[in-house]
Amino acid sequence: MADRYRIGVDIGGTFTDLVMLDTDTGRLYNEKVLTTPADPSLGVLEGVTKILAAHKVSPSDVRHVIHGTTLVANAVIERRGAKVALITTAGFRDVLEIGTEWRYDTYDLFMNVPEPLVPRELRFEVPERIAPDGTVLTALDEPAVVSVARAIAKTDAKAVAISLLHGFRNPVHERRVREIVRREAPDLVLCVSSDVMPEIGEYERTSTTVCNAYVLPVFEMYLRRLTQGLRKMGIDRDLYLMLSDGGTVHESTAAAYPIRLVQSGPAGGVQATSAVGQSAGLGDLLCFDMGGTTAKACLIENGQPLRTTEFEVARVYRFKKGSGLPLRVPVIDMIEIGAGGGSIAKVDHLGLVQIGPESSSADPGPACYGLGGQDPTVTDADLVLGYLAADSFLGGDMRLDVKAAEAALQRAIATPLKLPLIEAAWAIHETVNENMAQAANIHALEKAKRITDFSMVPIGGAGPVHACNIALKLGLERVVCPPGAGVASALGFLVAPAAFTFVQGGVVALDELQFDATLAMLDGMKNKGVELLRGAGGESVAATVAHVAAMRYAGQGYDIEVPLSEAVLTARQHSTLRQVFEQTYQAQFGRIEAEMPVEIVSWRVIVTGPPPDVDLVAGRPPTDSGDARRGERKVYFGPKLGFVTAPVFDRYRLPPGAKFDGPGIFEERESTTVVPPGAKAHIDTALNLVVELPVDTAGRIQS
Repeated sequence: MADRYRIGVDIGGTFTDLVMLDTDTGRLYNEKVLTTPADPSLGVLEGVTKILAAHKVSPSDVRHVIHGTTLVANAVIERRGAKVALITTAGFRDVLEIGTEWRYDTYDLFMNVPEPLVPRELRFEVPERIAPDGTVLTALDEPAVVSVARAIAKTDAKAVAISLLHGFRNPVHERRVREIVRREAPDLVLCVSSDVMPEIGEYERTSTTVCNAYVLPVFEMYLRRLTQGLRKMGIDRDLYLMLSDGGTVHESTAAAYPIRLVQSGPAGGVQATSAVGQSAGLGDLLCFDMGGTTAKACLIENGQPLRTTEFEVARVYRFKKGSGLPLRVPVIDMIEIGAGGGSIAKVDHLGLVQIGPESSSADPGPACYGLGGQDPTVTDADLVLGYLAADSFLGGDMRLDVKAAEAALQRAIATPLKLPLIEAAWAIHETVNENMAQAANIHALEKAKRITDFSMVPIGGAGPVHACNIALKLGLERVVCPPGAGVASALGFLVAPAAFTFVQGGVVALDELQFDATLAMLDGMKNKGVELLRGAGGESVAATVAHVAAMRYAGQGYDIEVPLSEAVLTARQHSTLRQVFEQTYQAQFGRIEAEMPVEIVSWRVIVTGPPPDVDLVAGRPPTDSGDARRGERKVYFGPKLGFVTAPVFDRYRLPPGAKFDGPGIFEERESTTVVPPGAKAHIDTALNLVVELPVDTAGRIQS
């Protein structure tokens, strides 16, 4: 019975979450340990050891470990990557500072922008020129490349990003530069833009390539430590990792493109949410992921999350688009909408309560953890309000210090604002909920979606605590709280298929598209994907292939993603492609421009293996016998209701079909669900806690 277990591991800012699947029985097991920020691999190894020991599983019986991490994003945000040099076309040395010249704040005369990852003294130019159509205008000056390579070798740079003008149309010069630098300085890590991001957008392409080079040495070292630790433990198997677009890949692929893991943890949460929606018979979902550091939202339509290729990291201002370093990588389209449970609350210079962006992280953590934290956090407020219990956090493994939470709130919030302690705690709770509700609503409007058409699925350790309050503010009728919501991202790694997205840019007018050449290019990208899946151990994998074209009206500065079926492509009709584009454009913007020419900006081919066979209903632990009601406690529901006596239930003892009237507190090891007064709840056949909120048909909150 060897090789029967698969383990998903997600490193968050506060906790490292684990889910283990027994592939023979379908049973799922959860674990949670504190993250080790100084070396995240230590927390992973501790968690794997703990979950194996708890269920008496031999390390040799583990088939796969699938991993997602914030290491890549944190390395860029905290500037802990390797020193990088840049080689670019003569005249483009300062592209990282010039950017697009777009101002994210028109009226701020002293607007801050992120400092480039490559200082100017490490940016080098070489004479060469590729035209927009890919023809060579100026041959590469190879002696100049030799001089640049030797100059870089004398610096303390550990990696080199190579990004030449229009290199995505014709990579011949970039590849030759790589050959020369590798010959002259073999110890340097090299990243080429035509491999990392072969798309139009000189600034975005260079920024993405630089970020990949910046994190690659750090990520390789981390992977080496982790795999060595797993092998020492007895798990002598390859590691797999979750990409930001929701697919999993072999560690060798992830090591080549670590920048594609920048959103890997949240992507796992979205994949889990899709699976939960399927188990509940729902396709249109709002994934609300609130962990220890941040809260994110993602819209899922018909079981599929929205995706994009634009992302920012290391923003100067957390919620201001354009204030960060741009990345052009395939990602699930989610938005950071607020703070997490460990986010620090304070009073700003206007006398208002502000939550985050600073976080107490896992070390020292919120004041109530008793690990030395002195600042009040969202978790401290939730404890004081009665949403959390001091003696049942993490299933009782970690006792919370109520007095420490009260002292932190009193010192930093209640005393400065001259508020009673409970009102200070409520101010934190209400502020963070209101901020997240507004951000989620705006996100839906930007996508031309009506948020009241969606059901919320809260995940993350803090998600179910805040979900119903936020849903009421949004006018949502239904909240579906799955078991194990606090480790949902790790579960998502187990339900996600192996997949990889290939991209090829090249602007071409739709009417001038050559179908033979285009179909040959797409077929080549598909074949690469199939080989990649086979190399990851899927020799007999029957891959599915999806094609997407980034298209726009000629002259526009933005494009839209247009899914193209096999029938549309093989029809070889320009008019058919235009019709599909206009249908997509109409759905997104409510109008079309019938007389304007259309152009294709880039192509994407998504190659996906079969989804893992994970039955969430069968995987849930059997319901314990006995009374599910643990008792009751006083819970604060705002100034109007004040403290209300609410029954407390053990989630593990609630059978399918059980019904409840709010208020109620539903506790499990990974999280706590707070159901407000006036709501009705029941346990469905997949053991989801489904909460029906007091909202009328017009989306208004009933009094």
